[in-house]
Amino acid sequence: MSFREAGIRLIDCVHKTPTAQLVGYPYVAIPQMKNGRVDFSDARRISHADFVEWTKKARPQVHDVVLSRRTNPGVTATFGTDVDFALGQNLVLLRADGDVVNPEFLRWLVVCPDWWAEIEKYNNVGAVFDSLKCADVPNFRLPIPPKPVQFSISQLLGSIDDKIELNRRMNETLEAMAQAIFRDWFVDFGPVRRKMAGVIDPVAIMGGLTPDPTDAAELAALFPMDFEVSDFPIGWDVKPVIDQANWVNGAAYKKMHFVAPGEGLPVIKIAELKAGVTSTTGFTNTDLGSRYRIDDGELLFSWSGNPDTSIDTFIWTGGPAWLNQHIFAVRPNGTRTLGFLFAMLKYLNPTFAEIARDKQTTGLGHVTKEDLKRLRVVVPPKTIETAFDMLMTPIFQKLQASLLENRTLAETRDYLLPRLMSGEVRVGYAAQEIAA
Repeated sequence: MSFREAGIRLIDCVHKTPTAQLVGYPYVAIPQMKNGRVDFSDARRISHADFVEWTKKARPQVHDVVLSRRTNPGVTATFGTDVDFALGQNLVLLRADGDVVNPEFLRWLVVCPDWWAEIEKYNNVGAVFDSLKCADVPNFRLPIPPKPVQFSISQLLGSIDDKIELNRRMNETLEAMAQAIFRDWFVDFGPVRRKMAGVIDPVAIMGGLTPDPTDAAELAALFPMDFEVSDFPIGWDVKPVIDQANWVNGAAYKKMHFVAPGEGLPVIKIAELKAGVTSTTGFTNTDLGSRYRIDDGELLFSWSGNPDTSIDTFIWTGGPAWLNQHIFAVRPNGTRTLGFLFAMLKYLNPTFAEIARDKQTTGLGHVTKEDLKRLRVVVPPKTIETAFDMLMTPIFQKLQASLLENRTLAETRDYLLPRLMSGEVRVGYAAQEIAA
């Protein structure tokens, strides 16, 4: 059945870019489509007037799906119940009217193998960018199960996605917590300043980090009550960021190194840091050095690309792989733990983005080892460092465990989707297997 026959509409947007504002409504472009969801956190903002203008043609509704027509044609994303945003160029909305296709089922219909077969058929390859024509999408023909089956599939796969999203939000909270503690202790020197201001309650000295007075008193006692003339707490030092770890840049894998998908190990580029190993990931049997091999739990820092979307720190949980260039494996050198390094890099990310932006030429920027030599980080006494690590290590471990769980959930969802759509696996059986 074609999309036109199934009542699935394509809704195009305004083909120009509004002026960015410091605050306002999100303007979603292709970089905001991440792992099947729209990420509003780094979207540019536009005024109310522009929002009204841009949503005259394409006003999002719950259960709509955002479709990319260009650069990564066929990629889709959902956005939950937050519909107050405008679509950027090369994005369109897909909407089901409910007569043949349940609106909540649409999100699964446009990621199944039959969808990608249609994308392959209609993709305009050979231009500057691969692209889809709006006029072609209504002609897509996909097998569509009965509505009761659609509902059951949506319920089952949606429950898996809800758990993935819950973990993602928890991870955001854990990351924010790590950055907040790092900033308070090693940037703002909060405990030292509060002591200097005459605060005597240990819970208050530690900024409410722990409500237990005994634990707070033990932590507060570690911090001095004054600063050196160098504006750092008494007994503290400052050293280059590069000295805090071993920074191993990935290998320069070339086209001749790649083999058929599934052979060898995946080669991890910046795209894989964001989306994991996908159908577009390259594989290789070529060993360019054991230092380039990574596995679960590695701390990876992408140092090249778009300053707003590519410069970032990741915990790798995609299994054994080879690391490509433009990414540092950040490995402890005996100076700092992984938990400290993660908190430090996440806090410094806005600084790294600005360094990369200052070097932009053709839309790309970079952070080099020379930059890491110039950047400084404070080095507290060992007692404070140990206390910080005791806080950070559980946070890092929770993040890693959550990311690993999401990987398993995503693999389960992606395994079930084509089998449920084809009828090879029944929803009731799949639900029993997941519960077991």
